[in-house]
Amino acid sequence: MAKPVLYGADYSVYVRIARMTLEEKGVGYELVPVDIFAPEGIPAWYLEHHPFGRIPAFEHDGFRLFETNAITHYVDEAFEGPVLQPIDARGRARKTQIAGMLDAYGYRAMVWDVAVERLEKTTPDEDLIAAGLRQAETVLKVLTSLKANGPWLLGDRLTLVDLHAAPIIAYFVKVTEGRDLLERFSDIQDWYSRVTERPSFARTEKA
Repeated sequence: MAKPVLYGADYSVYVRIARMTLEEKGVGYELVPVDIFAPEGIPAWYLEHHPFGRIPAFEHDGFRLFETNAITHYVDEAFEGPVLQPIDARGRARKTQIAGMLDAYGYRAMVWDVAVERLEKTTPDEDLIAAGLRQAETVLKVLTSLKANGPWLLGDRLTLVDLHAAPIIAYFVKVTEGRDLLERFSDIQDWYSRVTERPSFARTEKA
């Protein structure tokens, strides 16, 4: 089989989710840089891979995908390596629920409203940051309530939802407010410390 190709930028949370999945499966891949925030705009050729101009996109033996969850599920099921999905219906449902919660309620608040606003704005919007932190607190409370007993979010085995959550938290804790808030949720902080020890986390960290 040809080596899969992932299109995107190493700064992207969702590109990192896909990359961590490929790394955990032991799949060699090519990362083709696509900067959707470049001054010249989104490359015209890229719209053939992702019609909405977002990242990542993926290709394997002529099969193209966009949307991170579709990519990670395909990678888990199409390649040999450790199984990254629960085998039971409730575990799969919980995986989908947590990932969906993070996408809908965590990503924007934790990454954009808190981390990006604090790190990249000359004059950060403090009201936006405060609102983002309130939302992040709710997300961490819910994540704590949904976490199963064991080292990983769904119990004893690392799954796709750990790889989905880790890059979002990693961006959030780039700022003091994010680190301080995470410290209040010891179960999630311990889980995050465990994830950061994975080779997949180190190999996908932006230089």
